[in-house]
Amino acid sequence: MGKSDRSGEGDSMIISKLTSKAQTTIPLPIRTALGLQPGDELLYEIIDGQVILTKARRDATTDDPFRTFEEWRSEADTKAYADL
Repeated sequence: MGKSDRSGEGDSMIISKLTSKAQTTIPLPIRTALGLQPGDELLYEIIDGQVILTKARRDATTDDPFRTFEEWRSEADTKAYADL
């Protein structure tokens, strides 16, 4: 993780790497700013080629096509699909 200054885009940017499994660690300053804890859900919004990351509210409506299927929200399903 490193910092890179870019004029016109705020004071500094924080960079993280994407793994071969499309995973990344959210840097501590970001986790702190959003008040993130293990198990929290994240909301990604794509606007004009940029991604806005926010902590999802429990009542947030997303583009999850399975949100209406309560029968797929069991603990067993959560474990089975956790690594997808």
